[in-house]
Amino acid sequence: MTAPTPAVAATRVRLDSYLWAARFFKTRSLAKAAVLGGKVRCNGVGTKPAKAVGIGDEVTVARGDEVLTVVVTAVAERRGSAAAAAALYAETSASAAGREASRAERTLRRTGMRPPPGRPDKRGRRRLRTVKKQSPLATPSSGDGCAPSSPTA
Repeated sequence: MTAPTPAVAATRVRLDSYLWAARFFKTRSLAKAAVLGGKVRCNGVGTKPAKAVGIGDEVTVARGDEVLTVVVTAVAERRGSAAAAAALYAETSASAAGREASRAERTLRRTGMRPPPGRPDKRGRRRLRTVKKQSPLATPSSGDGCAPSSPTA
């Protein structure tokens, strides 16, 4: 009787499966939707979820405001711990610098903004309503700011 051969590690896996295993997306369905939506590029080209990804491929993932460009360093068919997922890729230095620059820009943009302390009271609502009426983008309304007016015949 021959000894069983050990399972050969995969050298290429599906792109959506890789994105899920590397923890870019919470579920494989979300990864698939992102690939189909054009949010993921492989080697600079839009692709399909079943594209085989191997070591050395460059994957670009757009999630919200951030764009990550990573080089595949290992592949996995199953999702593992966060430490194992981090070992599956290496982010390029240009990508890291771009993410830091956009993070700094977002922070500067929010510097002067203060959230209101709470819900406006009756007087505050009236003031908001008058400001909205004076806005050039305001749509014609019945005056209460809630419902559009109906034309009278």
